[in-house]
Amino acid sequence: MSYTFTKEERLCSKRLIDSLFHNGSSFVLYPYRVVFIKAEEPSSSVPVQCIISVPKRRFKRAVDRNMLKRRMRESYRLQKHTLYSFLQQHMLSLTVAFQYVGKEKTAYAQLHQRMELVLGKLKDECTKIYLGEDD
Repeated sequence: MSYTFTKEERLCSKRLIDSLFHNGSSFVLYPYRVVFIKAEEPSSSVPVQCIISVPKRRFKRAVDRNMLKRRMRESYRLQKHTLYSFLQQHMLSLTVAFQYVGKEKTAYAQLHQRMELVLGKLKDECTKIYLGEDD
């Protein structure tokens, strides 16, 4: 498994981002809010395209926003393989937004631990919504 976060994995299309926030499902697992939707045209190379954001309203200084985004990106990058294997097994492709909803800066260790829980919950939600299975 490659622990990279390539350009293909980043969500850049304005049309896809609008579709994600207008039609997507969401859940909150503090300090993250996750919005996700099944990809309209599945990408053959990557099963997930994601966007990571930190609100300017809560963190006025770009230095703080960038630090939190770096920490979130790193924790996702190191743990995404569990989500990827699940999605490839079920032939699914997702578009996901990870938003930071915390009010203060959080240590990397805590963000990493919570990202693990977020990815687990994302797998459960996908199972319920897109695969029609109830646990």
